[in-house]
Amino acid sequence: MAAGGSSPSIVEYFGGEDGYRCGYCKNETGNLSHGMWAHSMTVQDYQDLIDRGWRRSGKYIYKPIMNQTCCPQYTIRCQALCFQTSKSHKKVLKKMLKFISKGDVSKVASEEEPMDSHTEDVVACDFAYKSESHVSQSELTPLRVDHTEGVENEDKDTGETKEEVNVQKVELGSLPTCADKDTPVPGEPSRSAKIVHAPPKPGKGADLSKPPCRKAKDIRKERKLQKLLQNQMCTFEGSPLEAGNEVFLLQNSKSKTNQPKTIEDFVFVSLPDDAPHKLEVRLVPVSFEDPQFKSSFNQSATLFAKYQMAIHKDTPSDCGENEFTRFLCDSPLEAENAPNGPECGYGSFHQQYWLDGKIIAVGVIDILPYCVSSVYLYYDPDYSFLSLGVYSALRYERSARTVRSSFLLSPRHPDERHLLYREIAFTRQLHEKAPDLCFYYMGFYIHSCPKMRYKGQYRPSDLLCPETYVWTPIEQCLPLLEHSKYCRFNQDVKAVDEGRVKELGRVRVLHKRTVMPYSVYKKRRKGPSDEASVQQYASLVGQTCSERMLLFRS
Repeated sequence: MAAGGSSPSIVEYFGGEDGYRCGYCKNETGNLSHGMWAHSMTVQDYQDLIDRGWRRSGKYIYKPIMNQTCCPQYTIRCQALCFQTSKSHKKVLKKMLKFISKGDVSKVASEEEPMDSHTEDVVACDFAYKSESHVSQSELTPLRVDHTEGVENEDKDTGETKEEVNVQKVELGSLPTCADKDTPVPGEPSRSAKIVHAPPKPGKGADLSKPPCRKAKDIRKERKLQKLLQNQMCTFEGSPLEAGNEVFLLQNSKSKTNQPKTIEDFVFVSLPDDAPHKLEVRLVPVSFEDPQFKSSFNQSATLFAKYQMAIHKDTPSDCGENEFTRFLCDSPLEAENAPNGPECGYGSFHQQYWLDGKIIAVGVIDILPYCVSSVYLYYDPDYSFLSLGVYSALRYERSARTVRSSFLLSPRHPDERHLLYREIAFTRQLHEKAPDLCFYYMGFYIHSCPKMRYKGQYRPSDLLCPETYVWTPIEQCLPLLEHSKYCRFNQDVKAVDEGRVKELGRVRVLHKRTVMPYSVYKKRRKGPSDEASVQQYASLVGQTCSERMLLFRS
């Protein structure tokens, strides 16, 4: 059994796919990735996989071949507890608030995000994958534990070291929050590393390596305060007490009402009783056994088709109920509840936004031990004026297609500007009950595509080093990415992947309904050796996951 009492993850590894068309640079064969089909997966395993650069699309889990693919895709996470709202962010939030409370549908003049400078639908990648495994469910059901123990004894009788099949409980260490400035996140590089700021090239967007602009009035107040303090120290005439009082008043002149508002001040604000509109957010588990999910399925599927046809120009056959189910309702994640976890539990969810009794947007998310990971968002195009996408979350979009059974990834449409804050605020809310859960994963950051740099605007954020799998502040990564589209962010040349495979024989295999270590399976296998494929799989998922998950072998 896996940690937490759930069934172990079962995967089929497909290896590296051939090159496919990239929607960012239009290279017909430049997009390269590894992939595997997840028949089932624990939330802890998926958490560990996305922390090694993997990402799911339905039940298909893929990992870009970073040093070969034409447009490297770096996993990006936002430190939700320290999220900083910008002036334009606040304007987007106020627009939704005005609509709900006053019925105001006028467009608010605001500083547009970089993502809003384009309107075309950019297809990020177009890789064909094995649309579905043809392995029967009976083959995926392991025999009892005593049978697997018998296999291990067989390995022991041969004189080899006993392989451990039972999963060891994974202890989730408490992650430091942003308030713990002196406490580094495990595996992160030193904050004292020298940062070289490289200005962006013309037309490449804002220079994210520089601190946000300050308000002029705050600068004036600071200058006046410094002048008063200087006068107080230097002047011999007048009353020092009087000068001190003026300094005190200036320091406290900013009342609480003028303090910077948090994201919760906009998202969870109380509305008047006579508000013309009512917005309700429902978190629904992705399960046909759940009454809410089942009762809202048709409405949700219809909205998905409307969105796909209007925004991504899909044909009706591209976005029917089967496609909707396969893409957004079929999840390999096993629902799980933990004593120190959120009340809703872990797993895959649809966050439905109901306006005046009907669904106008759905955010598909995965709630994992350390984060909320965004998967997809679709909304009613009739409400584009509300900028629903940012209100939910800025992240990758994926549109399901039946042609070649491929998943297409595309960046957010510019009208989707409002739901980001809901998911960041939701992450902060879950953190109150689950202290380890404090990050918001936004998918991939593609620096080589200027239109996909907008995710770097949400601070503070980190990028995942593609070689050592440690998180690095994005400010340290940007200068490196200006010089090369593929970068190792960890500047310690001696640092290695701490989770790398050290013992291939300990990889867990499911063969003929029997769980065994690879060292045993290798002896039983008939035909050509598959060691190279297993070695590649284990190196990509890491030693920990390779010893927990079951690699299906026919």
